This record gives sequence, structure tokens and C-alpha cells, in this order.
Amino acid sequence: MTPFKLLMSREKALEIIMEHVKPVEAAELVPIERSANRVLAKDLVAGMDIPPFDRAAMDGYAVRAEDTYGTSEFNPKTLRLVGVLRAGESTSREIRNGECIRIATGCPIPPSADAVVMAEYTEEKGDNVLIYRAVHPLENISPRGEDVKRGEAIIREGEVLTPAKIGVFAALGLRKALVYRKPRVAVIPTGVEVQDLGLELKEGQVYDVNSYTLASLLLENGASVTRAPIIPDSYEALRSALYRYIDHDLIVFSGGSSVGERDMLSGIIEEDGKLLFHGVQIKPGKPTLFGVVREKPVLGMPGYPASCLSNAYVFLIPVIRKMARLPPKKPTTVKARMAKRIVSASGREQFFTVKIVDGKAYPAFKKSGDITSLSNADGYVILPVNLDVIDEGEEVTVTLFE
Repeated sequence: MTPFKLLMSREKALEIIMEHVKPVEAAELVPIERSANRVLAKDLVAGMDIPPFDRAAMDGYAVRAEDTYGTSEFNPKTLRLVGVLRAGESTSREIRNGECIRIATGCPIPPSADAVVMAEYTEEKGDNVLIYRAVHPLENISPRGEDVKRGEAIIREGEVLTPAKIGVFAALGLRKALVYRKPRVAVIPTGVEVQDLGLELKEGQVYDVNSYTLASLLLENGASVTRAPIIPDSYEALRSALYRYIDHDLIVFSGGSSVGERDMLSGIIEEDGKLLFHGVQIKPGKPTLFGVVREKPVLGMPGYPASCLSNAYVFLIPVIRKMARLPPKKPTTVKARMAKRIVSASGREQFFTVKIVDGKAYPAFKKSGDITSLSNADGYVILPVNLDVIDEGEEVTVTLFE
């Protein structure tokens, strides 16, 4: 067994990984109904005005404004009703002095009309309409191009497409959006002790948890994921798997990063590329490693499920969001009082998962292999390297998982 090299701080380890991953450059056209949370690869420039015509902003009557001057509740003016425009209809008939057309919100304004009197200030009597309130030119009209003018850059490259921004594409009649391709990530579970779901467990085996938790976390943060079959602990199998997925933007191994006799990943990376660190001064997650092979970043995560997933929150989320060009996730923190005394003798920065109940933080962490440590937890408390104890009742900062 080869011991870990000098353990690296969490901050330095993340800094090294971030230096060696790049935002994806390639772009692709996708249907707008599948573009939510994607990152725009080119400024969206309007090819038309929105609205594309002067339109009624209210239900009411299209008029010549001058025909309403001097009108009041006690001195209404009478206009002749010469037509009706329902939603989706338009007319080329000009309105002459003394005439009006009933109009629905959103309809194009008839020629010669320059205002709309709201229905609340009118009264229809046969073929006539009594107007009880004067309007000025352009009142209750949304002019052509009021929202967007042709040639205007509406959404900038690098912006994340939200439902409202996708609506702009639809308003412009565009079916597709040019977005940056999602970073392709290969997740490779390793170990003869790991069995795939649906198969019978042999003596000493457990079901594969890590590839599913990592894949879901990566998908949630903008990646396209290939979940590889489980790779046995052999030099040839690990090396073959590495090169099978070398066309991906990031390769993530779960397991195989410790220093046991059968953990060979670090040696393969050293032989074929550059191992940048192996061992981080955190608990859980000490075996984490990172290197580069053929200019492709390779991240080795611990095999224990709780360690693997907690490290993914620390390292994988910021890394994949940079690659996907998504804004960094700002962790949400809350203050709580420790419900029980917690002690660390690890000499490492320690992450304690906690459950918050009535403002108190209860330790949820069991062992590195217990995935329920995370599924039952609301967040985690960090115990720094130079601090061994947090006493019961002491105020702590809890970083929430969601």
C-alpha cells in the first residue's frame, strides 16, 4: 500500500480543478421547448418589431381622439358604430370623423383611428355609442415596436434561457435557439464489490449507488451524462475505460481513488498524463484525486456513497457549472444551534451533515458508506482543521444542500 502524498486543502484542490477545466465552446441548435436553462451562444437580434402593428391595449372603441374632446360624464358625445373587431381580426376600413369601431385588446388599430376609449367609459345604444370620457392621441394604444424594435439585441450571448426569454423566441416566430452544447461527462463506477441494479448481490457486494447520485447531480447542473458499466479493479480494465470515454469533456471515476492494493487509478493517470493532486484534507473525501490525460480532466471520487456525494457538492457542482457556462451556485446558509456536541480527531477539515429541527442542528452523519447520512440531512456544518469541538448550544452556520 502506497500512502497518500501531502494532503491538499479543499480550497487549493478546487482552485486546481477549476484552472484545468474550460467552458464548452461548441454550440448547437435546439428546439425552444427544450432550451430551458441552456446558455445562449449568440446574441438574439430581433428580426421584426414586437408588436408588429399598432394594437389596442384595452377593450373598448377605436376612435379619432379629436372626436372625444370636451366629453364628460355629464356631456357625452355620440359616435356612430361602424364595425366590430374581435380577437385576431383586423380591418382596412378607415374611421371617419364621428365614427368608431368596437375593438378587442390586441387587435390592430384601424386606419385613421389614433386612440381607444375604454369600454367602461362608453354605452352602446343601437348603432351609436355614447362616449363619457375624452382621450388623447395614442391613449390605450401599444405602438408598433413598443416592446422590441427590429435589429435590437434582446438577449445576450451567455445568458441562461428562462421561460420568459424562451417566450421572446416564440414572439419572434423562432422555433430554435443556438445554445452552447452541454458538457459531456462520463461517470465510471469501479470495483468488484459493486453490483449493478437488478442483478443478484453476491457475498460482499453492494449495489452501485454512486453512478446514479453523481449522474443526477450532473444532469441537474447542466451536463450531459454517460453512465458507464461497472469496471472491475484491474489495471487493464481501468485504463481501457479511461480511453473509451476520452472523447468526453470530463471523466469521473467513483472508487479506485484510495491507496489500497487494488486502487490503481492514480498510477494510470501518472503514467499517461499528469496527476495534479491525490488526497484532500477533508473528511469525508480524503481519497479525492484529480489529473489530466490527453488534455481531458479526470476526477477520482471516493467509493463510499456519502463521501462521494458530499465531495460532489464541494467539487463537482462548481466545476460542471463552469464547463456548462452556468452561473456559480451560491450556497444558502442558515444559523442554528448545535443540538449535540461534535468532536473531530481527524486533523482534517470535517463536514458534518445535520438535520435542522426547530432551529437546532442535529448530527446526521453516520459513516462514509451510509447514503442515508445525506438523504436525511438538510445541510452540513464545517469543522475547520484547527477546531476539534463544537459544543452543544453553540451557534453554527449550516450550508443547505437545496
